[in-house]
Amino acid sequence: MSNDQGIKNVVLVHGAFADGSGWRRVYDNLTGRGYRVSIVQNPLTSLEDDIAATQRVLDLQDGPTILVGHSWGGTVITEAGTHPKVAGLVYVSALAPDEGQTTAQQYEGFAPTPNFPIHTVEDGFGFLNVEKFKIGFAADLSDADAAFLRDSQVPIDMSVFATPVKAAAWRTKPSWAIIAGEDQSFDQAMLLHMANRAGAEITVVPGASHALYISHSDEVADVIVKAAEHALVGVG
Repeated sequence: MSNDQGIKNVVLVHGAFADGSGWRRVYDNLTGRGYRVSIVQNPLTSLEDDIAATQRVLDLQDGPTILVGHSWGGTVITEAGTHPKVAGLVYVSALAPDEGQTTAQQYEGFAPTPNFPIHTVEDGFGFLNVEKFKIGFAADLSDADAAFLRDSQVPIDMSVFATPVKAAAWRTKPSWAIIAGEDQSFDQAMLLHMANRAGAEITVVPGASHALYISHSDEVADVIVKAAEHALVGVG
């Protein structure tokens, strides 16, 4: 099935403890349907660095673009999405702070996630606990796939979670959210709260883990296609 009309560009932004390779199944699905897909490699060294990396890729797009973020990538696309080429946002079990808010503030008032412990090392970077990695991040992946993600995880500078976003693109651009029904990384109530506040069209995938962009890549790709077909054009 080809994409002959509407938005054809998609930019995918990964979250903390991961890199862009996790998007491979979504990439294959979308490129097979005629979309031009680019994947950001966030350095995870600061919010500013990740926004710059994302906007650098957005600069290369040849027209209106759907910007997609997983997990921490949601904070990144919230500010990076103010880029003039971004027509719509897709949050994949992702954070969506408001202007002036930090990522850490999104957790206030919601249930803790004991299966998602983060170990901070001496230089201030954090890794996910290796013993709980599968249950906390990738419970619905095979043991082999979860182990590969665990052993290739990319640490994040923990100070990023205290950095406020300067703008919230979801305030002026349409958004969609796909949420894992069995996410052990974030309280689902928190994800729903943020998505509802953003006015996002919400899809919940029952049984999915935080790594639903891998385990439920077809459903994620379908939401991205819906965004590409319905987001307001006239940008870029």
